[in-house]
Amino acid sequence: MTTQEVADKLVGYCRQGQFENAINDLYGEDIVSIEPDGAPMKEVRGLEAVRQKTEHFNTMVEEFHGMEVSEPLVADNFFSCRLTMEATFKEGGRNTLDELCLYQVENGKVIREEFFYTPMPPKG
Repeated sequence: MTTQEVADKLVGYCRQGQFENAINDLYGEDIVSIEPDGAPMKEVRGLEAVRQKTEHFNTMVEEFHGMEVSEPLVADNFFSCRLTMEATFKEGGRNTLDELCLYQVENGKVIREEFFYTPMPPKG
């Protein structure tokens, strides 16, 4: 798959809330996933670690209210999109997450993802 094809497919999965399908179908075994400072998991490496990070995020959410994902912007082996999600968190209440997502593709698989957003302050 080309970078554009990977980008279109990933955005489609995300718009349907099918994050696990995106990971299983599009991510490479040695994926590196990076979150901003202050996020619960700053950096994880490997497909299984990314699956666990996704599951950890899902356990923090009480209810999802909506999500929007922009069209991907592709350059060379990279693409980005904007993801906006509204959710009620078990510890933190209802919030809107607004982030930029940057992906690197190699041999038809996502090998790196990095997310840019302002993490919610810790409770307490």
